[in-house]
Amino acid sequence: MSVKLPNGTTFAIASGYGSPITVTALSNATEAVATATNTFATGDYVEITSGWSRLNGKIARVKSATASDFVLEGIDTSDTTIYPAGTGTGTVRKINGWTQIQQVLTTSTSGGDQQFATYQFIEADQETRIPTTKSAAGLDLSIADDPTLPGYVALSAANDDRNQRALKCTLSNGSIILYNAYCSLNKTPSMTANQVMACQATLSFLNADPVRYAS
Repeated sequence: MSVKLPNGTTFAIASGYGSPITVTALSNATEAVATATNTFATGDYVEITSGWSRLNGKIARVKSATASDFVLEGIDTSDTTIYPAGTGTGTVRKINGWTQIQQVLTTSTSGGDQQFATYQFIEADQETRIPTTKSAAGLDLSIADDPTLPGYVALSAANDDRNQRALKCTLSNGSIILYNAYCSLNKTPSMTANQVMACQATLSFLNADPVRYAS
């Protein structure tokens, strides 16, 4: 058992991507192996487009690579009910760099709540419920206003072009949380006496479940 504080956490969004490469095969394994001609190196971060909906849009790290295949660290595709064999092919593109979102004052999450279908048999004296979907999820950041900072500029560009961006949260202990999200930025800062002026950024996740690494 352990507890953590968010103090010292940094946030960064992708600053550029390589060209997509075609994945001709993706294995069912505790760590998926992608067959593709590539120049990836260990530790590279990639965005995945896949025929498997649970994997599509996720951000992952390359554990090892050769010229003809690479391993997606921590991506477990061994359940062939969720990941039907032979149908996970698609493309992968490398994240070429990250831009830190500086001066984050507060964060809050929204959505991700479990939804339920409730029913009752006529002969029963109480209702029963079963889980269905989860609501769309996202992360809100309050950022001290400074439009000259690289992070603000990067968020502004993502807001304007409406293309998805990878998001990397690095905790003070070195653990990493990865999302893929659409970014919205309210460019009008708050103006309240005796309070820091701040802009609000909203990151809407493509896939509510993040990819996490211990280091």
